[in-house]
Amino acid sequence: MRLICPCCQADFPIEAALNDIAARQALARAFRETQFGDLLIGYTNLFKPPRQVIRMTRLARLIEDLLDMISAGKVERGGRIFSAPQTYWQQALEEMLARRDSLTLPIKSHGYLITIIAGYSDKAEAKAEAKAEERKRHGSHHLANAGKIIKSGSPVSLRDTLKQFNKGGSDGDQA
Repeated sequence: MRLICPCCQADFPIEAALNDIAARQALARAFRETQFGDLLIGYTNLFKPPRQVIRMTRLARLIEDLLDMISAGKVERGGRIFSAPQTYWQQALEEMLARRDSLTLPIKSHGYLITIIAGYSDKAEAKAEAKAEERKRHGSHHLANAGKIIKSGSPVSLRDTLKQFNKGGSDGDQA
C-alpha cells in the first residue's frame, strides 16, 4: 500500500510511515527517560555512513538498544558486569562526541561506548575500595592506640589533670 505525504504530496510505502513512527517513539523515549536525549541523537549520527542518511529502522534500533542498557543501569564487558548509572552514560556520550574526529566512522557497535562506561565504573570501584581500605587502616590504628592507652593507664593529659585535681586543685572536696 502506498500513502501520500501531506506536506509534499509524494507517495511512499506504508512501511516507511511505520518505520517513521517507530523512530519517533524511540526519540520520544530517549528524551522522556534521560536528561541527555540530544547526546543520544548525536551519538547515533556516528553510525551514519558518509554521504548517506541513517535509515529510520536503524535509528530506532540504536536508540532502543541504548535505552535498554541505560534502564538496566549496568553493562557487560569482558565477561564482567559493570555499574552504569546515567551519569556514566552522559559522560561517555560526551567523550565520544568530543573525540568524533579521531574515531573511525561509521562505528559499527556500542563496544567503544561500553568500554568507556566500564572504565568509569572500574575507577569508581577502585576509589571505593581504596576508601574502604583507608577506613580499615585508620580504624585499626585507632584501636591500637586505644590498647596503648588502656595498657599504660590514662592518657598523659588526663592523668596530669587528675593529679592536679587530687592535689587540691578543687575546693577541698577530695574523694
